[in-house]
Order: sequence, then structure tokens, then C-alpha cells
Amino acid sequence: MSDTGAGEELGAQAARARALALLRIRSRATAVALLPAAVAVVLFAAGAQGFVEGGGWDAVRWAVTACAVITLLVAAAVAVAVVRAKPAVSPTVPLSEKAAPDLYRLVRDLADRLDVPAPSAIALTPDCDSWLEDRTHPAADRAAKDAARRDPGVPGAGPGRRRVQAAPVLVIGSPFLWWMRVAELRAVLAPVVAGTGPSAHPDIAAARRFVRGLDGAVADAAAPAQGAVRKVLRLPHALIGRIARLLLRSCHSHASEMERGVAAAASTRAQAVDYGLRIVAQEQVGLAYAGWDRLLTRVALPAWRMGRWPSRLDAGVVSALTELSRRDRLADGFTSRLGERPACDLLEEPGAADEAASLLAARLFHGGPAQAGPGWSPVDWQQYPEEVVDRKWRTEAARLHRVLDDMGVPPAASAGASDAAGAAVPTLARVVEHLVAGNGSGEELAAGISAAVARDEAQAEAAARNPQPAAGGTTGSADGNSFNGSDSASNVNGSANVNGSGSSSTSGDSASAGGDVLEFWGPDPLPLFPLQPPRTGTELLADHVAAMVCCAAVDTAGAAPGLDWLDGPTLLVDGERRSDLGTPVLSLVEDGDAGPLRSWLSSVGVRTDKPVRLA
Repeated sequence: MSDTGAGEELGAQAARARALALLRIRSRATAVALLPAAVAVVLFAAGAQGFVEGGGWDAVRWAVTACAVITLLVAAAVAVAVVRAKPAVSPTVPLSEKAAPDLYRLVRDLADRLDVPAPSAIALTPDCDSWLEDRTHPAADRAAKDAARRDPGVPGAGPGRRRVQAAPVLVIGSPFLWWMRVAELRAVLAPVVAGTGPSAHPDIAAARRFVRGLDGAVADAAAPAQGAVRKVLRLPHALIGRIARLLLRSCHSHASEMERGVAAAASTRAQAVDYGLRIVAQEQVGLAYAGWDRLLTRVALPAWRMGRWPSRLDAGVVSALTELSRRDRLADGFTSRLGERPACDLLEEPGAADEAASLLAARLFHGGPAQAGPGWSPVDWQQYPEEVVDRKWRTEAARLHRVLDDMGVPPAASAGASDAAGAAVPTLARVVEHLVAGNGSGEELAAGISAAVARDEAQAEAAARNPQPAAGGTTGSADGNSFNGSDSASNVNGSANVNGSGSSSTSGDSASAGGDVLEFWGPDPLPLFPLQPPRTGTELLADHVAAMVCCAAVDTAGAAPGLDWLDGPTLLVDGERRSDLGTPVLSLVEDGDAGPLRSWLSSVGVRTDKPVRLA
């Protein structure tokens, strides 16, 4: 036996041994539940034979019988809770074979080369990772049947199925498809697809179902209950949750070791396929992760806060990483691969999949509304400077001057009197003079800005919970929650079924085939994965002052809003990016020193006494 075969066999044996240990825990729990009933049966049989007689034995028999009945009822409740509990399902964008025939063909060829079962379906996730996910829970089965009635082309849908799919679903990070080449994607997916082999073993599959059921039962028991009556009815669930948590704790080490064994076996098996290319491709994985994180936090997040969601995030990764390779010599040479065929060519409609994944990313990382509308609409990269950057600057500048008005700050001496409405003329000089004055003016202004931002965010959340119909009396995306040709849409719950047939599901019932996968996360508030911690008052004030400076530069010095793929909104002066504004603004906000900022304004030609246009 070769070293590869021996390593794979050792990993598989270790995983099966841990799976058997998990199943033994389940068997022991069943035996403990049946023990009082067995004792009661023995006592009744002994009494019938005349071996135990007397009033004392009668009391013992009935006491043991009562204990057995209670134990069996509790055990049955725990078993039902474990079986019916909805396990966590990753929010994804399902891809049918019609939408990505070449991608399905690549994965199946890869499975044939690895001699493992092919994944039953493919889905995209707005993250830089790939994994196999079991979606054989009966709840997912009901969802898939509903989707099958709407779209017979959904993978794994068909009559006579007891479960959604026999093999797990292959979840692929959507940024990989746009940044990686086809050969690189195949090399990266090889260890993941190889995991379907150990997953098909009956003991490992049964152990995973047991652990996932326990995890789901614990999550269900921990769900908060509203109202006094529901809280009383939740008391049995609390007991069930404690028992499930105890069992889950005893399974923790075995489950972890089982998954390590499965990963080791899959990695060893995948060494026979594109091993050398995989080492090079792993560099692209790290680079894609860095670019994706930068794109979300610096570029997408400002747009989400403005009520716009970039509809081509995955395509933006390529631009961001290309810009990174231009600036960073460590990434030099990575763009030379862009002449090869990108993995997104394996999709029939890359734009549709990109838009669906972009909207899902907005919901997961920011908590945007589930329905498109006047305050939540897509934006293209060409429109980003005007629709996002300029609006962001002017909105923040307007908020800054509203707070100054509330504080009673007078207009700047060089700006003249107030306007017709009685408000001070919005000039940059007014802001600078107030911050230079000292006496705690900066701290007071920062507190006012923080309160104003909190109020605006609360209003935005309320509007998201009660969306207003868009023009024409409809809610949802502009094309009625469906996409045709190159247009995609989310359904009303924020995920899309990219089926390649010019239609998508509009129902919110399907979790595995085009419906609301977010419902499997329970009542957890969105966003599920916040990108940044709450900003401090000083940070908010610095952002608003910088926005005011940019507005003044645009209105008085001929500058323009721009998009930097790595830093997000940027100011363009004579077509060149100016990234040196942060330090002068911080000097003004934190120290009250306007000297560096005035030197910067002089170099750009900004007039601080001229009024600016606000949002």
C-alpha cells in the first residue's frame, strides 16, 4: 500500500472509530432511558411468579412504574426534539445544473478522478471558503419538495425521494469563481469534494445526524419566548434543552476528532489530483480573502449604510485585487494569470449569480431589508461615485450642520449671516472655527453627532421592518423578484434561486432550493455577521468633518468623488487620488489644531468661506 493510501485509510479509520463512539453515547442514553422500564417489568414478572409479595413490594413496583413512565415520556420528548430540530444551514445562493452545467461537469469529473460520490448540488456563499454541507433534514426535504413543484430543474428534486439528497451540497465561495482560474478552482475544490467519500459511510453519517440534531435541539430550547403563556409552555423545552446540552457536551471531543479524521482522509485522497497546482492556488485563496474583506469593509459598507447595495461585489474583487497587485510588489505577477479562463465562465449567467450573492452578502453583513425599494436599491460600480460617495459626503455634512444648529453655533465670521430660514450658512469655516475654539467643543459636537447617527439608524431600521411599496405598488426587486436574461433578483427573503431558465422562486418556503435559508437561523437579528464594531464619537466626528472638507473641495476647487477599490470613497483632485486628508482632520478633531488642515486646503485650493451644497 502506498503512503497516500495508508494515510487515507488511517484517517478514515480514526473517523469511523470516533463515529462509533458517538453512536455508543446515543445507545447509552437510550439504555438509561429504558432502565426504569426494565426494572418495572422485572418486578411485575417476579410478583406474578410469587417471588416478591407483600404491600412493600407493591409500593416499590408502582413507584418504579411511575418513574419508568416519566422517564420514557422525557426520553420520547428529547428524541422528538432531536429528530425535529432544524439544524443550522448556511445562507447560500443555490445553483441548478441549468445555471452552471460546466461547473457541475467539472465537479463530477473531479469526483470521478477521486473515486468518491459527486455532491448532490452546488451553492454559492458570499465568503472566501468552500465546504460540504448536509441538507438531509426533513425540514429541508419539505422545502425542496415545494421548490420542485415550482421548478422541476432544481437538483435533487424528484418523486419518490425520502430525503433531499443522498450526498452533501458543495458550497463554494463566490469570490473564488471570479478571481480564480478554472484549473485553480479545480485544485482548491479537490480536498473538499474528496470529503464526500468518508461522508457516505453509514456510521459517520448517522453520527453527524445525531450531533446536528442535538445542536438544533439546544438552539430551539434557547430561543426566547414572548408572553407569559408561552414562557410557561417553554418550561418543558428548557428541560429538554438541558438534557440535549449534556449529551452534546459529552459528544464534543469525539465529534471534533471525527471531523479531523474525515478532513485528513479527504486531504490525503486529494493529493493525487493537481497537488502541485493546489499549493500555488492556496496563495490565491489568501489573496482573495484579503481583497474580499477590504472590499466589504471599505467599499460595500459605506454603500449599505446609504441604502444602496453594490450588485457586482464578486466582479469588484477582481478590480480590488488587481489594484492591490499594482500597489504591492508582494502581489506582483498575480495579475498575469488574468489572461486564463476565469472560473466564473463556468456559469451560464455570471451577472445573475453575482447579483444574488451580493444581495445575500448585504443581508448577512449589514442587515439590509429583504425587499428592494426606494431606500434599498442596487448600484453599479460606474454609478458608485455619484450615487454613494457624493451622497454620503453631503448627507454627513448636512448632519454635521444640523447638530451645529441645535447647539446654537453661530456662522463663521467670513460667511455672513444666516439664510432665509434662519439657519447658519453651511461653510467649512464654521466647522473649523468651532473646533478650534476649544472648551470641550469637540467632545460636545462628537456626542451630538453620535446621537444624530443613532437616531438616523433607528429610523432606517424601522423603515426596513416596514418597507414602503416601490413605484407601481410593488415591493421586491424591480422586475418582480425574478430575473430574465442577465438580470437576477432576490426573493422576498434575500436569497435567489439561480436556475438558468429565466425565472427564480418568489416563495419564502424553500431553504435548500431557492427560499429563505435565513429562516433556519431562527430569530437571530440581522446582520448575522457585523463587519465592524460600533464607531466612537470621535471617529464619527472625524468622518463627518472629512465629508465636509470633501464637499467643499468638490464645490469650490473642482474636485470630484471617486472610488478606490482598496480604500472605498476617495477624493479626486485633477484626476489623482488624495489619500492624505485623514491626518489633518484628526489633528483638528482631537487636538483642535487647524494648521495642517489649512495647509492641505490651501494646496488643493479649497475656499472655506463658500457655502456648500448639502443633501
